[in-house]
Amino acid sequence: MRPIPVTPQTVQIARRVIWFEEPEQALADPIRFMAYAMTYARHEDMRVIRQYVSDDEIRDALDAAPPGIIDPRSWAYWNLKMGRFPPPAMRERTFGGNLAASSSLSPQERRRAGVQAWREIRDQQPPTDLDEVRRRAARTWRMKYGPHKKH
Repeated sequence: MRPIPVTPQTVQIARRVIWFEEPEQALADPIRFMAYAMTYARHEDMRVIRQYVSDDEIRDALDAAPPGIIDPRSWAYWNLKMGRFPPPAMRERTFGGNLAASSSLSPQERRRAGVQAWREIRDQQPPTDLDEVRRRAARTWRMKYGPHKKH
């Protein structure tokens, strides 16, 4: 997919649809930008973006979109707009190494593998002093909702 040019209009759109990063960084990855735009952009925004993006590029963006960005409603809409009905299955977001490659596993086996992957990640975290966490939470609660505050 061709890069989307950095113009005052595209920067304004990028700032709105990918609000958590700089517009130039958002526009640097056109596939990811299009995934967010297909989900969050307004109709006027898409009219501007469509000046730079062809139907084939939108199809490419749909096929290569990172999982978890495009919601099911937007997925159905944009696939229909691109002449793909019924729409292909959305890519699933998976966690834990090679779980994505193990689609032949039963739901119970996938759950066990996910729990194991979570435990491995948790074990890599530094130990937490839970008593200190509780003290801090209690202090914060008292400051916010203590007797001097009205509920």
